[in-house]
This record gives sequence, C-alpha cells and structure tokens, in this order.
Amino acid sequence: MKIYFAGAIRGGREDAQLYKDIIAYLDTRGHVLTEHIGDPDLRCKGEESITDQSIYNRDMNWLRSADVIIAEVTIPSLGVGYELGIAKQYKIPTLCLYRTIKGKRLSAMINGDETLQCQTYKCVDEAKIHINNFLKLEHKV
Repeated sequence: MKIYFAGAIRGGREDAQLYKDIIAYLDTRGHVLTEHIGDPDLRCKGEESITDQSIYNRDMNWLRSADVIIAEVTIPSLGVGYELGIAKQYKIPTLCLYRTIKGKRLSAMINGDETLQCQTYKCVDEAKIHINNFLKLEHKV
C-alpha cells in the first residue's frame, strides 16, 4: 500500500517530530511516499535544493499513485489544503488527523467535507488507533 502523508512545511515546522513519529508508524503499514515531511532538518523554507516546479511535479506524481492519504492538519497549510483538494478530485480515501487545541478549530472546509474522514486526537497513540481504523475498516488492509 502506498501512503501519501501530508503535513505542514512552509506553514510551520513545529510538529516535525510528531510527523516523524506518525510516519514511522505508517512505515509499518505500507510504503510512505513522503517520508521527508518528518525530517527535523527540513525547515519552513522547504526543500531548497530543488525548484518549486520540481516539487510540484514530484508530489503530484506521488499523489496520483497513492492508495490513501493521511494528513496531519493541526497546523494550517496552503499546500496540505491543496493536496486534500487533489485527493478529493482523484477520489483517494483520505484521513485527516487534528489535535484538539484550546481556542482553535479545524477549518470548516476540511471538517465539513463528508468525503474526508476527520478524527481528533491528543497523542500519537490515539492517532495510531485512528490510522488503524481507517486502514482496516475503510480499505481492508
């Protein structure tokens, strides 16, 4: 199973370690196409060794080939929102994970879209439960 993991890069890297932990778990369930999202050395400027066009082309190819999308959407990100729109267009099953933070709410455009499965969580272990349920129940892995 090919898994496209989406998380904020240029929107902020505060959750890089969290992304790394989730990706490590996803690696036990399939092949993660976007492991670099969890790289703690990747900064807000993103990948500087390649052009934005190259990143776009690569990521679009990965998206088209993905069996599922799992997105951590706590940190608002234009790129992640774009990827979710593409996933919807391609009818790729998508799980959005959102940490509950006092005073903040998930975008209504994400949370209100019934084609996206949105789940709140407080810790990585809880996120793993949502991932397991998503993969087992929805996609018979």
